[in-house]
Amino acid sequence: MSGDSNLHDIHACVFDAYGTLFDFNAPLAARRARIGPAADRLSALWRQKQIDYTWLRSLMGKYADFWQVTGEALDYAMTACDLEDPTLRAELMQLYLSLDAFPDAQACLETIKGRRLRTAVLSNGTQTMLTAAVNANALKPLLDRVFSVEACGVFKPHPSVYQFAVDALDTQPAHVCFVSGNGWDVAGAAAFGFRSVWINRAGAPVEKLPFHPVAEIRGLDELADLLPS
Repeated sequence: MSGDSNLHDIHACVFDAYGTLFDFNAPLAARRARIGPAADRLSALWRQKQIDYTWLRSLMGKYADFWQVTGEALDYAMTACDLEDPTLRAELMQLYLSLDAFPDAQACLETIKGRRLRTAVLSNGTQTMLTAAVNANALKPLLDRVFSVEACGVFKPHPSVYQFAVDALDTQPAHVCFVSGNGWDVAGAAAFGFRSVWINRAGAPVEKLPFHPVAEIRGLDELADLLPS
């Protein structure tokens, strides 16, 4: 854990979904034996293109929902890995609807709810995708709200997405602890005015942008120590 958390006056914790609460590598892990040596490359390309396409579509003003973007990213990754398998594609997409939560997610949310802080998800995912993942992991009772960028028609890190959450929660950015496992998302949220906490599970370097998290942790189990008790 590092950083000056300064989270004593937080009213709500808002979590990113993919890479933060839910493990986006789970579908590839479930089909690793079938995919073979290309599994790691396929997983990395799928995720990278998924993020790239959200940014590109936002810049071009050509929004398409995250389910479509996820499918297009998978198509690119499978082509790059010389995988022509429609059945595998369908299975991987279906698995994306029931991603495993990280082992520390439930306990973290339970602790935060126990401290009477509001909890929410703010994600690029569609409402259908998020509802499926939340329900698959029995997290619904621990979340006050689940926000999708569908309502904004643009992807994170566009500031209108973070503003949407602020308006819906009827609070101020400085009273929101935004938690993400994605460095670019943390930077975007910090630029907006959220108190961002980065879950740096992989030990990656900090993004070279002038918008930094107030704290860096290695897992959700460390978050409670930063918040008001």
